[in-house]
Amino acid sequence: MFALIALYLAVIGFKLAMVLGSGRSTAMRFEPGALETFPDSELPRYTVLVPLYREAAVVPGLVRRLAAMDYPAEKLEILLLVEADDGETRAALAAQRLGPAFRTVVVPDTQPKTKPKACNVGLARATGDLCVIFDAEDRPDPDQLRKAALAFRVLPDRVVCVQAELQYWNPWTNWLTRCFSAEYATNFSLTLHGMDRHRLAIPLGGTSNHFRIDALRDLGGWDPFNVTEDADLGIRIARRGWDVRMIVSVTEEEANSRLGNWIRQRSRWIKGYLQTWLVHSRQPLQLWRELGTRKALAIHLTLGFSTVTTLINPLMWAMTLSYFVFGPQWMEPLFPAAVLYGGMFAMIAGNALMCYALMLGCLKRGLYAAVRAMLTVPLYWGLMSVAAYKALGQLLRPSKRHFWELTEHGLDTSDEAAEVAHAR
Repeated sequence: MFALIALYLAVIGFKLAMVLGSGRSTAMRFEPGALETFPDSELPRYTVLVPLYREAAVVPGLVRRLAAMDYPAEKLEILLLVEADDGETRAALAAQRLGPAFRTVVVPDTQPKTKPKACNVGLARATGDLCVIFDAEDRPDPDQLRKAALAFRVLPDRVVCVQAELQYWNPWTNWLTRCFSAEYATNFSLTLHGMDRHRLAIPLGGTSNHFRIDALRDLGGWDPFNVTEDADLGIRIARRGWDVRMIVSVTEEEANSRLGNWIRQRSRWIKGYLQTWLVHSRQPLQLWRELGTRKALAIHLTLGFSTVTTLINPLMWAMTLSYFVFGPQWMEPLFPAAVLYGGMFAMIAGNALMCYALMLGCLKRGLYAAVRAMLTVPLYWGLMSVAAYKALGQLLRPSKRHFWELTEHGLDTSDEAAEVAHAR
């Protein structure tokens, strides 16, 4: 029990340190007129990889947004990576007027059927100097490619990836999207900026990661069997001695507004974090030698120990609730007083501090109406524990270990309709 309490305090302390340290972030910002210093004639060729599977419903908006990217058409290629058995999405793409930059690439129907495998197929066909991943529902800043190109121009060569911030465009759909949006705001606008400041290994966000393509190929691309290939790649970059930096540019996504869909997505993420942590912890001494103490410890706290606390949260909450409902008499004989009351403090103060961190994320992103919802966020953490146990169950089953649970997009069409009207 003492070890669990220490683990809780370490995870909470690390997260708070990153959040509070984000105010002195060294993420690359772009002053007005900065992009004009990089003329079109000097821009590198850019490849955009867009993995798609059963995404026919969002194809029109996707094509419209990608076509509006502010980048010279002659220096841009957009590879739409579609699975061979996904005739519906291919038909939806065929019905669109695709510009010369677009190219549909059919991904062979082989195992594993995962996003990283599709990205590797695209990487093999890419002709760009730089590349970026966008998901089907993404709405990147139109000038994001220019910003990333400028970042690579001025940053040291050891910086082989820059990560843009992600946020949700539908935070007000329901309680679930409020909590999800607050979580993203805290992670991408605060935590990752703190990690950038301290030059820690940044677990990538799966989309809007921009790469030097030669370095990406040198790393062997993505692990096709890892269901959070982004987090794994961020660690492999750090282990090679290279860096990931944050840039101030935003990509909007759709927050999951349905519980079942959210559980499927979150359980995949948690399973992938566990996969990544276990793989890179096979040889802990080598990991420590390659990364050093600070970076190695940050990886354990970010991917591994955080997931462990999610798994044991229900037990800790149940014990805390039992203490207040039934009194201390049945628990005091089981635990030394320091352990019992230290655990109570860790649970109560720790949960309160994490609520506070999420409130800071809401304020940072201007989600003022979501601040009150953070008072109920322990319920959201309870759902995360449900997803964590589902993830653990799949990880223990070889047939489900690399299974990619699809996330359905296009659930909230209100903002999409407004966007189409605005475009017209």
